[in-house]
Amino acid sequence: MKKELEENLSVLCTNTMKQPLLETKISLTEGVEASMDASVLVVKGPKGEVKRDFFSPTIKLLVKDGEIIVSAINATKREKKLLNTFVAHVKNMQNGVLEGVVYELKICAGHFPMTVTVKDNTLVVKNFIGEAVNRVLKIRDGVSVKVDGEQIIVEGVEKELVGQTAADIELLCRRPGFDKRIFQDGIYIITKNGKDLRIG
Repeated sequence: MKKELEENLSVLCTNTMKQPLLETKISLTEGVEASMDASVLVVKGPKGEVKRDFFSPTIKLLVKDGEIIVSAINATKREKKLLNTFVAHVKNMQNGVLEGVVYELKICAGHFPMTVTVKDNTLVVKNFIGEAVNRVLKIRDGVSVKVDGEQIIVEGVEKELVGQTAADIELLCRRPGFDKRIFQDGIYIITKNGKDLRIG
């Protein structure tokens, strides 16, 4: 009787200790290297290097056998969402160091001739809607901005930095209270990493 109770208790403890493992593996493309430094993932490729801190007490990242493994034990709904977010960030990092990230913006000057220049890591907009004072934006580190005619090309390896820089340029020429359908002067994002945003 005592032996049976011990066996039942052992089985109960074993079943209680079993926890489901949620795991996603991302294969590293040829030419891409990855390493972990504590909770910081470092990804290197032909276009450059990207670092990101993936600190989480419940989700673990591991680089092993040419794969980046993102895992969580007994994950809640919230942790599953966070795990999927981590996976998306890792994929963006790999794509960034392989192919780079490119945003394109268009300079629209219907009423006043506007001049846009880049010098010493600073973007300067002159004569926007006839303003005497220049509009100036400090370009973020790790991002390249160049002006080609009516287009501004923003490039880099980190998607978030490139996207935020493009948004900063667009917001630099924002005019609150004006109807964009009529007052179209400004700088607008037209392409996000190959995806055309123009209608028609």
